[in-house]
Formats: sequence, C-alpha cells, structure tokens
Amino acid sequence: MRKFLLILGATFVISSCDKVLADFQEIETPTEQQTGPTKKFTFTVKGDFSKDLKTKASEYLYADGKQMTDLWVLDYMDGTLVQQLHQVNTDDDFGKPVMQLAYGAHHIYFVASRGQSPTVSTTAKTIVFSKVLDTFWTDYEATVVSTSNGNRAVTLNRVVTRLKLTLTDAIAENTSTISTTPATWYYGINYSTGEPVEAKSNTAIVVNVPANMIGSTGETVNIYGFSGATEWTTDVAVVAKKSDDSVLGQAGMSDVPFKRNRSTEYSGPLFMTGGEVGITLSADWDDSATGTW
Repeated sequence: MRKFLLILGATFVISSCDKVLADFQEIETPTEQQTGPTKKFTFTVKGDFSKDLKTKASEYLYADGKQMTDLWVLDYMDGTLVQQLHQVNTDDDFGKPVMQLAYGAHHIYFVASRGQSPTVSTTAKTIVFSKVLDTFWTDYEATVVSTSNGNRAVTLNRVVTRLKLTLTDAIAENTSTISTTPATWYYGINYSTGEPVEAKSNTAIVVNVPANMIGSTGETVNIYGFSGATEWTTDVAVVAKKSDDSVLGQAGMSDVPFKRNRSTEYSGPLFMTGGEVGITLSADWDDSATGTW
C-alpha cells in the first residue's frame, strides 16, 4: 500500500543545512486528491538568475553571482496543500524537482532564495527570514491529464527590493559596524500571492566592517527586503559605530522609495559633511531609484 505524508503541524523551520521537516507523520490513507492517477513531472527552475548558457539545472539558480540556497515547491489543489518539496543547494537535483501530480488543476508555488534562517508556515502560507537576501517566486498553474507533457520549465521572478548605499567618504578609524534602520521593512513573503509580510519597524540591519575596509572610500552597503509591485516609501537611518557602540557617523533619508525588483541606490558622506555623489545602475534589476542624503 502506498504511504503519504500528512501535515499535522502548521509551522516548521527549515535551514539550508538540515532537511528534516518536523511535524510530519506517515499515514495509510491518501488524501482525496491522491486517490486517482498521477503523472510524473520534472521541473527545470529558471528565472532572472543568469543569461549564460548552462549545463545543469542548479547553474540557473544564480543572481548577481551568488547561488540561491533553498528551493521550495508547494503543490495545491482546490486550495488544499497536497504535497511539498524542499531542496538545498547541496542536493544533486537542486533546481530540477520531480513530483507526481494528480490529474486535475494545480497551483504550484515555487520560491527560490538565499535568505537566512527561513521559517515556513503552511497555515499562514508564508516564508519568513531572519535576514532577507535575493528571493524569486512564481505561482505556476497546471492542469494535469494523461497526455500532459511532464517536462516543464518554470520561470521565477524577483520579489525583493534592494537598498544600496554608497559611502563617498573614507571609513573612519575604529569603525566596527554600520547599521541601516528602515522605519518599515518586510522580512517575509506570502508564497500563494507573492506579497510581502512580516513588517518590522525601526529594526537595525547590522553589517560588520572588516579591518581592511578602514580608510577606504566608495564602499557599499546592501540590504534586501520583500516588496510588492506598487512603489512605497519609508524613512531610513544609517549609523556607523565603534565596538563600544559610540557613534562615529550617521545620516538620515526621508521617504525613500522602494519597489519589487528595483534597486534603490543612495550615496553620500557618512563621516563628514559634503562628498561626491556617485550612482551605479544594476544591470539585472529594473531602473534604480536614486538619491543622496
């Protein structure tokens, strides 16, 4: 007799190094959607990752030179989750998931990310990260019949925004950290809609400054957050500190605009007044929103 996995708990945590999913139990009775015939589907996941010629599926899962670390595939029929799959970048089949799909209409949600410490809730239909990094998503619709082609290429689209800060003055001696604090920032995605969730207020995103950056100019700080397709704004504060938390430099920006798949790029001095303005556009993103502080 075939055995199926029933989700008993709504929320579980997945790390890139640990593929064990808590709150699952083997049962003898299949779900209503799984009692009929199924067809094997092999998906090749692609998207706004890289335009170079690739030789295997995992090589598609790069953006800005960095590989995605996690891929989730969640299969829904009639609004019910019937199966799911999680891959990490150490898996041999990373980027080429295989599923047995029951005959009928499916919404299959794909999420590829390199964000840190993801928490998945199938009740809320969300994936929330402790630190947001580049993330791609799609809602793939498929109607499965006996003659369906089981080989599918699935295109994912970027669902994050990026704030890129360029420091036009030299990083001061004894600088230990640079903190970027948006008044509002989104740390999760609703995987069924692609919309941002888990808004946090005035939460600092801290970057440690290595010793070899002291005294250098033109250094950049990038932070990622989830965003919808409609532009929105928030205030942002940037603070440089010593290891004892004393402030070495700071800057503030009001009504900074953000939008999905767009890099918002600001530049200016952090440790002194004045300084040159420098703007660099990201080739693989939509046109940047730019400004100075």
